[in-house]
Amino acid sequence: MDKIKERMNALRLEAEDAQEKVEDLKARVKTLEQENLSKEQEITSLNHRNQLLEGEVEKLENTVKEAKDAANQNAQHDTQNESLQRRVQLMEEELEQADRNLRETVEKLRQTDVKAGHYERKVQAIESSRDEWESKYEEMAKKHAELQKDLHDLEVSISNV
Repeated sequence: MDKIKERMNALRLEAEDAQEKVEDLKARVKTLEQENLSKEQEITSLNHRNQLLEGEVEKLENTVKEAKDAANQNAQHDTQNESLQRRVQLMEEELEQADRNLRETVEKLRQTDVKAGHYERKVQAIESSRDEWESKYEEMAKKHAELQKDLHDLEVSISNV
């Protein structure tokens, strides 16, 4: 019987050890299950975050594409702007040349007006002089006609004598 008691005690001790191991293993399983649940939640959270980040990446890629398009448009606008600036510069130079030509033409026109005024005064003086000469000629022609008549009268009177 002692052997049986000893065996029973040994079995009891083994059972207690086994029970302790089972409880330890249950506690470990529970801890592992909690860790597993925590990891699954973390995975879910990371998956959600990954989806959000993928959405952000897509938005950023679209933004980059838009920025590149805008940069290309800016480059085109810069080229057009440079072209327009050259055209404006050429037009300003043409305007300056046209302005110089206009000033020269206005000056020549002014000089022409001055000369025209001068020649108009000369023409008036010459016309006045002509009118005087015509008047003198008419007077002389009258005197000549009178003298011719007097001469004729004198010839007639001498021939009658």
